[in-house]
Formats: sequence, C-alpha cells, structure tokens
Amino acid sequence: MKKKLGNNLGLKILSFMIAILVWLLVVNINNPIGTKSFVISDVQLLNEAYIDADGKMCMQDEQQVPIRVTIKAQRKILDRISVNDIRAVADLQQAVSLNTDPVMVPITVSCDRILQDNIEVSPQNLSLHLEDKDTQEFVVNVTTNNTKPDRGYEIGSLTSNPEKIKITGPTSLINKIDKVNASIDVDGATEDITTEKDVKIIDKNGEEFTDSDMSYLNVSRVYVTAKLWKVQADVKIKAGYSGSPKSGYQVESVSTTPNVVSVAGSEEALAALKEQNNTITIPDYVADISDRDSDFEEKINISDYLPDGLKLTSDSSEDMFIRVNVLPIGSSVCEVPTKNIVVNHAPDGMQVSFDTANIEVRVQKTDSSLDDLTEDQIKASIDLSDVKEGSHEVSVSIEIPDGYELVDDVTTGVEVSVISTAEGNS
Repeated sequence: MKKKLGNNLGLKILSFMIAILVWLLVVNINNPIGTKSFVISDVQLLNEAYIDADGKMCMQDEQQVPIRVTIKAQRKILDRISVNDIRAVADLQQAVSLNTDPVMVPITVSCDRILQDNIEVSPQNLSLHLEDKDTQEFVVNVTTNNTKPDRGYEIGSLTSNPEKIKITGPTSLINKIDKVNASIDVDGATEDITTEKDVKIIDKNGEEFTDSDMSYLNVSRVYVTAKLWKVQADVKIKAGYSGSPKSGYQVESVSTTPNVVSVAGSEEALAALKEQNNTITIPDYVADISDRDSDFEEKINISDYLPDGLKLTSDSSEDMFIRVNVLPIGSSVCEVPTKNIVVNHAPDGMQVSFDTANIEVRVQKTDSSLDDLTEDQIKASIDLSDVKEGSHEVSVSIEIPDGYELVDDVTTGVEVSVISTAEGNS
C-alpha cells in the first residue's frame, strides 16, 4: 500500500511539473518576449541652469546621429507602447566635460512598465555645442499678409504692443536675425482689430526661422492692432503756381493729372476734408514758373501734401503731374476733336485710328479786335502718303482764318492697320 502511494506521489509531482512547462510554453507562444525600436527626436535637457550661470546656452549638434531606443518586453506590452510613452533626458550636470566641442551628455531613457535593464539607447550620449548667451532688442514689423478689409475701408495704421521686444538666445542665432514680423488677418474687416500673436523671425537671407531655431530662443508674444479708415472717392485736386512768366507771356491754365484721387482717413480727417469741399490744395510754391516762356510740368508725390490723418488708397499711384500752360500774351488753346481731322492719301486697304480724342491747337491773335478762335473755325488734316502699317507720329496741317497765327506746330499719333474682313477672320 505504501509503495503504491509513493508511486502516485511521484506521478503527481511529474504531472505538476509538466503542467507548469505546458503553461510556460503556451504563454511564450501566445505572448512571446520580443524587442521594438523607436527613433527619438526630442531629448529633454535637464539642469540648463548649470551652464546658464556661465552665460552659456546649448544647441544640438546638427551632425547628431539619430537616437534609437530598443525596448525588450512581452509582445502584448510592446504592442501598446508608442514613441509618446518614451521619455529621453540628458542631464547637463552629467556631461563628460564642458570643455570639449561638442559636449557629450549621457542620455537616460525611461518607459512606464518597462524595467531599466530592458531599455537600450544608441548612441548613449547627446552631442551639444555650447554658445554664448546673447540678448538683443528688435522692432516688430506688422503686416497683413496680403489680406484686405471690406470694400470702402483701408488700413489706417498697423501697430504692435510692445513696439519692440527683447530676444534671448545663442549668439549664432541672434546674429542671424534681420526682421521680426507679426501678422494680422484683416480679410473682410469693417472695424478695428486687436489680437495677440506670435512673432515670426526672418534671417538675413530672407528665410523664416525654423521651429528648431525658434526652440532655442526666448521670445514674447505681442498684441497687434489694425485701425481701419473709411474711403472717400473723387477727392478733387487744386493746384496753382508761383512766380511770373517771361515778359510777353501769360499763364493760360493750370491742370493736374490725375485731377481726382481716392483717399482713406480717420473720422476727424474726413470731416475736415468735407469742410474743404473734398478738395486737396497743392501749395503754389510747388510750381514755380518764374521767367518761363514755355509750358511747365512738375512731377510730385501727392502723399507729401495730404493733410494729417489722410492717405491714398492702396490702389492709387502717388505720382501726380502739375502742368502750367504758358503762352504768349493774346494766345489761347483750342481743342479740336481728332474725328474732325481730314485724312488724305490713306494707304489702300488700310484703316486709320488716332491715339487721342482731341488735339491742342495754340493760336495767337494778330488783330486784337478779333474774338478768340473756336474749334469750328479750325480745319485740320494729315497726309499719309508713303506711310506704312504701324504706329506713327505725323504732322497736322492747320488752316485758320486771317488775323490768327499758330504758336506751335501740331502733331498727332496714328495707328495704321489692315482692314479685316469676315473671310480673313474665318
């Protein structure tokens, strides 16, 4: 009986051991031990104050080999691990030496539910460069990135608060800064806008700093304000002149090109402009015709003569021309429509068009008792003999009544082209 019990006990122990072995086999078959690798792009630096005390900052070596972390664990655990579960740090106090370039700092990696012995990192050191720490002050430029307010409005002013900011970072990056910009979106806006914005830094090659560059800089945000002004169209321009023409000459007329402009302005400035009959007056001294015996033309920047609180609209040219017509005393200017010009000897199969709607004919009375000449008293013609297809400046023959004489020769621009036919266009 004892022998039988002893045999049964041995069988039971053997069965138990076999059961454990089978369980281990099943576990390892269904959830085997394995490895999984991750590439880490972000290594947190610890104890940066350790080098800051010496006025230094660190930048990662651009030649740094990608940091690869390999974790050993059961398959089910590995399947649940992502790169976001891995924390990699480099403690500057553990640097091999701060007197080398680059500085090598050991990398320590941790991951929840994973023992330290089951984590490998390669390379084991983070390569860093130490640089002097620098702080400089920069003016903030405000832009709208080509956005525009609603029709009838213009940007009156763009401001940043603060207007300038201090930026701290490694000397190599600080020395690359050319501009500091802050943008504001005014698309379709009809009222003033203020918003808090991050600044964008532009280097001396016109390139924007990368996110990596920005990570090394201490930069504050700014408040950007866009003030909108209403637009006033058809503002008249009034110009005069100073001085006196040469003896025997007179000023016949003063004109500007353009003669109306569109402006935008603050409420106060537009109200003041309305009191002036929506007219901007150019000072007389701008056109000085002293001792002149011919026409005078002066190109100006109209923006220089706008009252405070007004500006030209963004689609307007700042260029303006003031023209003073100076003629002999007793002279006048007649405008003759080019449609009244007789065309002689037009080339066969050709058509003629004029560049302008009118030509100026300047005449002087030789008989002071006569009235001023009118356009219907003037006969004008051109001769297109030997003129070929193309653009031409031709002389205009002028016939006027007795008692008058031409002050200047007259020319006009014409375009001579082939007459098109329906058959030719088919």
